[in-house]
Amino acid sequence: MDHLDETSEWFIRSATEADFTFVCEMLFVAAFWRPNETPPWTFEAAMLQPEINCYVEGWGRQGDTGFIAVDRQLHPIGAAWLRLFRRTAPGYGFVDASIPEVTIAVKPNWRGKGVGSTLLDNLMEAAFRLGFTDVSLSVSEDNPAVRLYERKGFRRLEQVGGSWTMLARLGPPPVA
Repeated sequence: MDHLDETSEWFIRSATEADFTFVCEMLFVAAFWRPNETPPWTFEAAMLQPEINCYVEGWGRQGDTGFIAVDRQLHPIGAAWLRLFRRTAPGYGFVDASIPEVTIAVKPNWRGKGVGSTLLDNLMEAAFRLGFTDVSLSVSEDNPAVRLYERKGFRRLEQVGGSWTMLARLGPPPVA
């Protein structure tokens, strides 16, 4: 867990089962990220959609790993997590049952401040320590986060509809 010093506006901590509600909120933000578009569902209706709910259903199950970014008042501002899917019940960014899929979201007023980048760094390092060699994700082709993912080593594998399935090879974190 990172610590908060006098100059930090936020820090990262491990996600727990107690973060379920916030993780669901961040899933909604990730799914409906466009700032000037009205989501097709309310939050409650979206959480009932199997293609969305599969990212949080049974949160805290074996293999779920994640991080929460919190502000100085300890309010959550972003989340990133990994989840394994089965070939018979894949997520949008599914590549293989042995490759966990990343979900990440940051509250709109905290974007562009390094929160998402730090969450992703922590998540990729954790995935490597857990023995994974790759992680995948799905991102809309017009999402500005594509640039972040490419900087973090994700490469475009396949375009499905208006989204890219991306894959990153994991390795040890850089030595400081």
